[in-house]
Amino acid sequence: MFTGIIETLGIVKKIEKEQENVHFTIQTDITNELKVDQSVAHNGVCLTVVDIFENNYKVTAIKETLDKTNLGFLEIDTEVNIERAMKLGDRLDGHIVQGHVDQTGICTEIKDAEGSTYFTFSYDPNFSNITIEKGSVTINGVSLTVVNSTKNTFSVAIIPYTLSNTIFKNLKKGDIVNLEFDVIGKYVARLQELRN
Repeated sequence: MFTGIIETLGIVKKIEKEQENVHFTIQTDITNELKVDQSVAHNGVCLTVVDIFENNYKVTAIKETLDKTNLGFLEIDTEVNIERAMKLGDRLDGHIVQGHVDQTGICTEIKDAEGSTYFTFSYDPNFSNITIEKGSVTINGVSLTVVNSTKNTFSVAIIPYTLSNTIFKNLKKGDIVNLEFDVIGKYVARLQELRN
């Protein structure tokens, strides 16, 4: 379980393909605090630490993860958002995030708003995921509040701190992002489907 509050940034140092799996070697300033078997979210994708050496650690993504997320687009020296799993008893500063990406979306617009930055995203509505005004959504692992929600688009407003301390600072129009929709909203939508 995660909160969507990014702890630090990691840098991809090595990418190794092994059959259909891909091993990512990540360098962070918290590597010395990690342990093998620990769950860490990378751009919102929960992956297990399988090895630690010096200030690097390794995680493995299976084909399904690569197909459903933007991890397959990572390159050497790419920055990723990093969050360790939440400790029981910690404050839930973001919202309940599972680290299971529902689908990807595309950044369609970036607009400066005199102090904050608005990012607009579109996504395939055939997956039955929804957003609501003032609801929560996770983009590349970052817990955010939805504004301007439509059937398959929504916007978020990013404050300067979040912009400079996450990979939002590198995001460009046309980039693919990981989307995890609010788990409570998903249960409500599923219950509604079962009633119809």
